[in-house]
Amino acid sequence: MKMIKKPVTLLTITAMTAALLSACSGNAPKESPTTSPSVTNAAPSALPDVKLTALFDNNPTFPYSKDWPIWKWIKEKTGVTLEVQTPSGKLGDTLNLTIASRTMPDLMYMPSRESSNKFGQQGALVDILKYIDDMPNLKAWIGKYPEEAKAALSSDGKMYMFPNQGFGETNRTVWMYRKDVFDKEGLKVPANYDELYATLKTLKAKYPDSYPLTIRYGENQDESTANMAVDFETGDSTYYDFNKKEWRYGPTEDNYKTMISTWKKFYAEGLIPPDFLSLQTKQWQDMLSTDKSFITIDYISRIDFFNTAMQKQNPKYNMQFMAPPAGIAGGKQQNPYLHFLQSGLTVSSESKHIKDVMKYMDFFYSNEGRTLVSWGKEGETYVKEGDTLKFKPEYKDIIETRKATGLKTSGTYTWVDFNSDVSLSSDNLKYAFREAAKYDPPAMQPHPALTEAETQFVALTGSAILKHRDESFAKFVTGTRSLNEWDQYVSEMNKLGVVKLLETNKNAYERVQSIKLNVK
Repeated sequence: MKMIKKPVTLLTITAMTAALLSACSGNAPKESPTTSPSVTNAAPSALPDVKLTALFDNNPTFPYSKDWPIWKWIKEKTGVTLEVQTPSGKLGDTLNLTIASRTMPDLMYMPSRESSNKFGQQGALVDILKYIDDMPNLKAWIGKYPEEAKAALSSDGKMYMFPNQGFGETNRTVWMYRKDVFDKEGLKVPANYDELYATLKTLKAKYPDSYPLTIRYGENQDESTANMAVDFETGDSTYYDFNKKEWRYGPTEDNYKTMISTWKKFYAEGLIPPDFLSLQTKQWQDMLSTDKSFITIDYISRIDFFNTAMQKQNPKYNMQFMAPPAGIAGGKQQNPYLHFLQSGLTVSSESKHIKDVMKYMDFFYSNEGRTLVSWGKEGETYVKEGDTLKFKPEYKDIIETRKATGLKTSGTYTWVDFNSDVSLSSDNLKYAFREAAKYDPPAMQPHPALTEAETQFVALTGSAILKHRDESFAKFVTGTRSLNEWDQYVSEMNKLGVVKLLETNKNAYERVQSIKLNVK
């Protein structure tokens, strides 16, 4: 999946490449992936052999196939046959052309809520909430997950995209470490940055040619900064402080300064690579594969990525989840809440089958629908052992399962049971998912939709703020700018429009919070 830069409004969260993260799409539930939330659903009823047209994305790792059994299983439950188109190039370009021509299919997959809100407010998409009384399953789902539902609202209070949930778990970014090296050297996992510093110093002394801590900052900057900032109980951009009930801007706070001074010390003492600000994925992988580095931050699935490849030549190699270190005295150990996406399905306002589309989509918010799109068909892809679902032995790999079945590919799901992916993971990755959930923040950050004027402001002013933040971070860490100039830097940021940026988020947030979802 294409990596998308996260704007300073926190509207979108980036995704990893499809081969690594299994082309994740959807929003993650606050529950641990080991739990299975249930919703009281109405029994789905099939439509009488309806044909609907659709435009879905096409992933090169598992390209669309009309022969995938998922289409047969969905038709058995809903009575719907989908005539699917896929883009010849970029999905965004195809959507622009399709919508401009007003020859839209019934269903369209959108890469972001920002896109669906824009097209919806232009009149190209249907407000799903207008049909909520015809969708008992979605109505019950919204009643159980009101905050997730509000996150799907546009600035005008309408819902142009069906909310996703569950599959964003693949977007978790976590700390991880070489447990085999720690065991060999008698090292404990550091619980805070003071202990982290001491551990890095020890590793540097034992492995002088190494840089014990390395991050893929050059290609993974937004996620890296998010993990770093939350360790110090601040934010990498605008964020909502649930305790103080106010919007704040992390990169001008004292805790952010403390974070920078810590990384500056790591840089000066050779504990991180001198080129960490521009480190590319291949260089980063090589360091972690050759005893040149032992601790990192990245997507959680990298645990299996490294272990699977490296244990073939070094059976002792053991990359494991590491609890996040607290950055301030007595601080919390937390990871950022990044495990969600904002892509999903929308309904064309030109469709002649809007009510049929809504009835079709409602199935996917039933427990039966959730099981179907997560596990497939009982007896064919999975079996039940008591209350536990298990893939049949021939399904061992997540990506290969998708290639064979079409499960969890574009247009085939909304609400996902992520246990289906976890079940195909290694014991190490299963452990990582269980442990990672323990370090979630108390709540997911709000993602309020912006008006057109607000979007334009963020595109101009917000980008300038983000650029100055990144440039200043690099200068402070490398020592080309003194931290004695911190107050001057804060003044520079404020002059660029930080206060207006906070007001924009505050207004958008309050606007969404004032909306009542009448689903009872």
